[in-house]
Amino acid sequence: MKNSIAESMAFFASEEFDARYQYDGKDLGAGCTDESTVFKVWSPLAERIELRLYRDGTSGEIWRRKEMKAGPKGVWELEFRENLHGMYYDYLVRIGGKDTPTADPYAVGCNCNGGRSMVVDLRKTDPPGFAQDRAPEAAEESIIYELHIKDFSYDPESGVPECYRGKYKAFTVSGTGEEYPTCVEYLKKLGITHVHLLPFFDYGSVDEAGDEKQFNWGYDPVNYNVPEGSYATDVSDGTVRIRECKEMIQALHENGIRVIMDVVYNHTHSNDSWLQRMVPDYYYRYQEDGSLANGSACGNDIAAGRAMVDNYIADSVMYWAKEYHMDGFRFDLMGLLTVELMNRIRRELDEAFGPGEKMLYGEPWSADDSPMEDGTRAAQKENAGYLNEGIGIFSDDTRDAIKGSVFYAGEPGFVNGAQGMEASILQAVTGWKDGGACFMPKSCGQIINYVSAHDNFTLWDKLVLSMHGEKADFDRRYEDVLAANKLAAFIYFTCQGNLFLQAGEEFARTKQGEDNSYCSTPELNMLQWHRTVEYGELVEYYRGLVSLRKQLPGLCDKSPSANRRIMDGKIHGDGVVSFRVDNKASRPSRWEELFIIYNASPEEHAIGLPGHVEPAAGKSVLSEKGRTQDDIWEVLADGNETDCRKKTGITGNRVRVAAGSGMLLGRPGPEGARTGE
Repeated sequence: MKNSIAESMAFFASEEFDARYQYDGKDLGAGCTDESTVFKVWSPLAERIELRLYRDGTSGEIWRRKEMKAGPKGVWELEFRENLHGMYYDYLVRIGGKDTPTADPYAVGCNCNGGRSMVVDLRKTDPPGFAQDRAPEAAEESIIYELHIKDFSYDPESGVPECYRGKYKAFTVSGTGEEYPTCVEYLKKLGITHVHLLPFFDYGSVDEAGDEKQFNWGYDPVNYNVPEGSYATDVSDGTVRIRECKEMIQALHENGIRVIMDVVYNHTHSNDSWLQRMVPDYYYRYQEDGSLANGSACGNDIAAGRAMVDNYIADSVMYWAKEYHMDGFRFDLMGLLTVELMNRIRRELDEAFGPGEKMLYGEPWSADDSPMEDGTRAAQKENAGYLNEGIGIFSDDTRDAIKGSVFYAGEPGFVNGAQGMEASILQAVTGWKDGGACFMPKSCGQIINYVSAHDNFTLWDKLVLSMHGEKADFDRRYEDVLAANKLAAFIYFTCQGNLFLQAGEEFARTKQGEDNSYCSTPELNMLQWHRTVEYGELVEYYRGLVSLRKQLPGLCDKSPSANRRIMDGKIHGDGVVSFRVDNKASRPSRWEELFIIYNASPEEHAIGLPGHVEPAAGKSVLSEKGRTQDDIWEVLADGNETDCRKKTGITGNRVRVAAGSGMLLGRPGPEGARTGE
């Protein structure tokens, strides 16, 4: 064992260490079959490891103990010629003459609160039909809905039985809501394609045996490959959380919704983790003075860039994708990971499931600086050009341009009164592919457009604070805030790139001005389903945007050249911009061109429609005045309605756009004109 942090870090980062100890096998943990159970762990510094077996997850009585055998590459192994499914275990690891108890970092099951690992024959945890479970067919456009498992059904008005509220099982309940749809029924009606679930691997901030009043977002992992127990109906049996988690995913799939897992591989709940106990100091980053790196603001950055750290993370992602049928992954503080690791994960998922089948995206930043391994690049926004095109990044540029800084409650953006934002808004439309940001994406497909997420203020609260001040009433229906909310949604739904919204954004979700509710009460955090009725007009507006977006190939295009579809961007005055979109597609498209206007000003504006285009030979005349199809525009959405419900044909030279609103017009192509679709 090296006798200083600096010496240890140099040794761990050396080619010599990797040559001796890098293990690329996929069999670490407790593998369980009908005939045998094999325990394998990686602990190259260990002098001795003892396996300790227990009949249950709580008693201190050791049922069986046996010393493991050291093998090549620092792997210790022990085999039993029997199926030990349901047994619990831990290890006693001797390093530097000191014995330290630890759970298994590679475990796929655990006891209540995760301090003891569990042997699991995973096929015995599959719900009926899970082997045949498949993701729904990919939609024309992906629309991601960010959701916390407990928030989803904790409200008594959710219609979910009390024993399932806040649990995985809530997603399996059908017919919720007597007077109006809630939970999964509501999601189906809204039309979103993906549910992004905040972390649900085993985390440390909630006592799984405690009461239901506890709450945490879950960004503090303990057991990376085990579902969180507080969302299970029984925490005493380690198999229940596994089965019910699978039931949740299966139920969402059956309802046409794909599932994205929020993953936190940049830090752990504590630096006294199972990883640390197995291989002291290997899995963490340290500063030159020997202190733990803190780029995560959690005090213990994971040392991505080291061979076995990267193996651990990549293998964990693949495990969730294969065993739990996850459809994608969102990486918390992805900027603390490396470009090389993220590209590897993208490649391995593509090889296993097909190109682009699994969605990948993350936060391209860190909370602070963190020392990187030599020869690696941080997976941050400025390095987007090095990331695989199939790895998305949240666009804080778009977010802040639309509504203002997330860090300063009163600072406005385009929709709530900021000046001089017009150019930025037009650049956001192409996913910043036309410049204007501190990075250059390979395509708009790398961009995640959003205006609210679990972090910071809800969109409603931000708009209320910036438009009415800190003493405003968040439960009051402010009509100007409602209009600004609609315009914010209208803008990011008409930008090129991927679409993401926080659950409840579409019904004016409020947390009463709390901008960091990670451990607030479940009552503050939960989705209040009655607001879907109180703000039904806003819900319908979002539902229409979801439906309309799927019909607009010019905005859904994710190719590197998609930005060329955006034409004739104009600034008409303070808070007023417009642009055209080439909406042609390989399949018949109802509208061959779009004209989009954002009017964030306090005045109505009359905007000239794009100029007349001479008809091609033989094109029919559609009015007695001799006007052609090229002259006629349909209003597809405005500040009040969406989803193509305003079929009015406009044949004049100008269109009037109400103050604080947007307008989307489509010019029908020959196919649309012929069919009247």
